[in-house]
Amino acid sequence: MRSTASSPLDAGILQDEPLTLPAAWRPPARAPLPLVAAVVPVVGAVALWLVTGSVFTLWFALLGPVIAAATVLDARRATRKDGRRAAADAARARDHATSAVAARHTQERGQLWGRHPDVARLAARDDIWRSAGAESIVVGAGERASVARVTGGDGDPDAAELRRRAARLTGAPVTLPLEAGIAVVGGDTLAAAVQRALVLQLCLILAPGDLRIVGALGEGLDWIEALPHRGARSGRALAAICPGELVPADADVVIARCRPGEPLPPRCQAVLTVASPGVARLEYAGEAVLVGVEAVALAQAEEIARDLDARAERSLGLLRDGGEPLALAPLLAAVPATTRGLPAAIGVSGGQTAVVDLVADGPHAVVAGVTGAGKSELLITWILALCATRSTDEVTFLLADFKGGTAFEGLAGVPHVTGVITDLDGSGARRAIESLRAELRRREAAIAAAGARDIGDPRVRLPRLVVVVDEFAALLADHPELHGLFADIAARGRALGIHLILGTQRAAGVIRDNLLANCPLRVSLRVTDPADSRTLLGTDDAARLPGDGAGRGVAFLRRAGDMAPQQVRIALSDADDVATAALRTGHRPPSRPWLPELPGRLSIEELAARATAEHSAPAGGVAILGLADEPERQRQPVVCVGPSDRGILVLGGPGSGVSNVLEVIAAQASRSTVRVPAHPELMWDAIAALHDALPPAGAAVLIDDLDAVALRLPPEYAHAVLERVESLARRAAGAGVLVVAGAHRVTGPVSRLAELFARRLVLPYSTRVDHAAAGGDPSAFDPTAPAGRGRLDGRAVQVALAPATPAEPAPADACWMPTARLTGVVARRSPAGRRAFAVWEDHGVRVREVDDYVDDPAATADGPVVLVGEPDDWQRHWRLLADVRGDHDLVVDTSCAAELRVMAGFRGMPPYCEPGAGRAWLISSGADPVRIVLPVGDVRPNRRSGVLTDPSRTP
Repeated sequence: MRSTASSPLDAGILQDEPLTLPAAWRPPARAPLPLVAAVVPVVGAVALWLVTGSVFTLWFALLGPVIAAATVLDARRATRKDGRRAAADAARARDHATSAVAARHTQERGQLWGRHPDVARLAARDDIWRSAGAESIVVGAGERASVARVTGGDGDPDAAELRRRAARLTGAPVTLPLEAGIAVVGGDTLAAAVQRALVLQLCLILAPGDLRIVGALGEGLDWIEALPHRGARSGRALAAICPGELVPADADVVIARCRPGEPLPPRCQAVLTVASPGVARLEYAGEAVLVGVEAVALAQAEEIARDLDARAERSLGLLRDGGEPLALAPLLAAVPATTRGLPAAIGVSGGQTAVVDLVADGPHAVVAGVTGAGKSELLITWILALCATRSTDEVTFLLADFKGGTAFEGLAGVPHVTGVITDLDGSGARRAIESLRAELRRREAAIAAAGARDIGDPRVRLPRLVVVVDEFAALLADHPELHGLFADIAARGRALGIHLILGTQRAAGVIRDNLLANCPLRVSLRVTDPADSRTLLGTDDAARLPGDGAGRGVAFLRRAGDMAPQQVRIALSDADDVATAALRTGHRPPSRPWLPELPGRLSIEELAARATAEHSAPAGGVAILGLADEPERQRQPVVCVGPSDRGILVLGGPGSGVSNVLEVIAAQASRSTVRVPAHPELMWDAIAALHDALPPAGAAVLIDDLDAVALRLPPEYAHAVLERVESLARRAAGAGVLVVAGAHRVTGPVSRLAELFARRLVLPYSTRVDHAAAGGDPSAFDPTAPAGRGRLDGRAVQVALAPATPAEPAPADACWMPTARLTGVVARRSPAGRRAFAVWEDHGVRVREVDDYVDDPAATADGPVVLVGEPDDWQRHWRLLADVRGDHDLVVDTSCAAELRVMAGFRGMPPYCEPGAGRAWLISSGADPVRIVLPVGDVRPNRRSGVLTDPSRTP
């Protein structure tokens, strides 16, 4: 059964190498006791004693056992360290392999469904009836063998489980050979719905003439009469059987319906038992698996049948009298064998193969035709005809479809196709202009380097590039600025080897004369306006074509030297033609003039792997930031940042990913990163420490929400912090330190600081005004940009997504406890102060009023004393204040911040203390003030330091 074995077709789905996991770590054998190292010091000490006669030299003998023991202990420590490192490496390798397996399974599943679509997928596509050689039918979705492979990890149970999961693909199509025959067993309603789905699937894959429905139609199968396959005279014979009916003798494929308990009809090797909607049991070749089956209601089946009949009616113009499509493959033999041009067979004219040559007849072409005339089929046939006779060393394609993005979907896997463009927004149009102009420059440089005048010189080794645009009028309507680019390509394309094939519904008034003049090769299918026919052909012939099925696929071809247009029956291509074209590879991988848009989500691991593959892995002290888009250079390099960048200012609106940029850098340089916290007190401490001493060279300083400093701190402190940040930015450049700051607005003091940062990364804003105010280019504003998409040094950059890290709990405040013989406290009378004094008294510290101490100065004889008073109380006793401040501890509560300089005799700026949070300043023996935490709740001694800890408060 194909659900449990890999076929040759499946083996070619993915070309990825197997993912390799490291083997489970095994500890090395225990090293023997170093006897020689233990004995040598003993022998040496005895020798020294014999020579010198000094007893003290015998102490050196102890070095032997000590060295031996140290060696053994060091070996054990190294073994444990190696084990931890190996476990971490194995976990990272498994995580990477898990992500890669999921991506490969998704890709493989999509490719399998693309090769084996069901009714839902076929009904949504326009390119049905392209599989005349189909040999299988999809019975449902289930599990099957995957081509993804994971090797290694021997001895690791987690790796074994990953290998098992990688080897099985879920949700994939389960197929059976057509000749096997299927018996659907179940209740009348469910079994009939599944039978309808299987019949419709074959009718959507195989065209009338490749498949015909034979035999009498039993109860509930009247809807089949509307299918065009019912009246077909050739092709495989399909029989749809009701319970109790006989199988026609001439049936090639049988899809029967049976009730439970009834005998199965002959020629049905597979049994599909439907027990509930969507779930069935498939028995085939001695195996049984569960599959998710597809069911189609009667009304849906009737609608699809009518649609297929209408399609067949419209397609009659593409059929010969015998009812078979005009195939492309037999026409390829008529293409002349030449290496000078690009001849391609597109159909039949007057009984002869119609061949057009983009080089000899062009260099550019225009294809016109109304919807339903067969324009997309002609373009696909033209492309595949060239791919089937030319390798990628000779011709490549850039395809653009602006009517929904599905016309060229089936060609994306052909190696000649270097890009498929399905839509262009404002930024996409710019990328198109820059990419194609870069391709012009690249080709000019290559031709000049070869010493040639044009691409026709044998010394030039460049493939010709064919740019195919479907719905060219729609493209110009949305982006008129592209007309100049295409006019430039049309004028210079012959020498550079770039050719245009422009498809449009209308030509008159859409394609300007300067562009049309360089497109001498014209093909027109049916058009409704005679002016369009005259613009291309010089006659009204294309406007006279019938609008029914007889006119579909009929075109008029006119070259520059033709006296009159000639009528051509356009050939149709199929999946076999695509497979044939895919085999025509070259010796060199084709260049990609058009790179896909930057992805919306990138991981650091993805970028690191890409940087390694491009030989641009970050050096020491450098962090990967994201992926840049450089269409003007036709590349998307990995962006790295480091100390050589001096400073980077990250700007963006809410939710734009400003903080994520800092997290990305921090995740890669955690050991050499200094994070400035958002908490005001911790922010002040961190900035003060950086102001006093810069971190070592190669470190990174990360400051988030720089514009919020003024909101978190009082004016004088905010001013001091911004001044210190300014000093930090100036000094960091010469010290080899990278400063990265994030902000949302460039206003006030931040605008002055912004000029100190050598580079600026502008992330998305909600309005163009905000984007321009942040220093961004107004023309580059993209309201649909995802988070992390910004512009750095004039180029678009997608920042990587920082790995999720658990939030570390904030440490509890260490409450200060007076230990000196005499401590002065300057504080207002308040409940918080009284609670602090009560805690101190509970711990054996006596609290006295300043006035009481003056009357009884001997109070300190019995232990530590705290003298409490308001500023006015202390000012009445200046001598005592000077004595406490100079020789003892002086505590100034934040409620007395205005009197701090007077009380402490300090003219600088003390550490910032958050108001109302139980903070105070401590001046010990005349030193500078430091911040302390007063106990304001239930406290307990810290087991390590003995300092009181308040669990109810965190900074």
